[in-house]
Amino acid sequence: MIKNANIRRQALLILLFILTVSVGGCAWWKDLWSRKQMAKGTPEALYSAGVAAYQDGRYKRAVEYFTRLKEENPLHPLALQAEIGIGDAHFSDEEYAEAELAYTDFVSLHPTNENNPYVIYQIGMCHYKQMSTIDRDQSETVKAAREFERVMARYPSSKFAFLAEQKLRECRQHLAEREFYIGEFYFKQGKYEAALKRFQTVVITYPHMGLDYKVKAYIAETQKRFLKAEEKKRQEQKKASAKAVSSGAGPVSGADMSPGAGRNQQ
Repeated sequence: MIKNANIRRQALLILLFILTVSVGGCAWWKDLWSRKQMAKGTPEALYSAGVAAYQDGRYKRAVEYFTRLKEENPLHPLALQAEIGIGDAHFSDEEYAEAELAYTDFVSLHPTNENNPYVIYQIGMCHYKQMSTIDRDQSETVKAAREFERVMARYPSSKFAFLAEQKLRECRQHLAEREFYIGEFYFKQGKYEAALKRFQTVVITYPHMGLDYKVKAYIAETQKRFLKAEEKKRQEQKKASAKAVSSGAGPVSGADMSPGAGRNQQ
């Protein structure tokens, strides 16, 4: 009886262990495997562990593996991939400032590397992901557009040039809508000269962005209202000038303005 009880107890413990592993999924085993790989310290083991962590969404752990590979084996061919991996892990973790720094360092250290079209495109994407709505500052949009233009100019035959062109159009569309938004705001405030400058910027700098017809209609109406406002201003100035001349033209009431006035009479 005692022997049978021990057997049942052991079986129950094994079952509980299996259930625990099943509930936890494979993450526990993968983490254990990754730690063993990292302990080995070979470039291949560190890179494999970093890739596995990245694919599992454990981006901070991936950065650790890639960083160790880069620092311990800087001359190994996989060190270059690890540098890009650091940027990719930060990017996927929405740490765009850290990702941009990693990508920028890569381009600075390896200006002729074949992966630079992708890396520069990713720098643009770091800014693209931080773009604000059109009623806010557009610094990130401008920076994103600049990086996409750099990809297109330096690597026109790269597949990333095609992707950059698409993203650049989105950036320009965003900037065009921003200019129109400000112009419309000035228009509603009756500041027609300021509104006209914004609308003209859309026409000259951002043509063919789907705003051409609308902005030209606004320009025509703005010009008409601007001229009307200027004419009204001139008429008011003319009336004010005439009133000033009229009020100072006649003799001062109760005063003798003839020569010698004010002298004592003999």
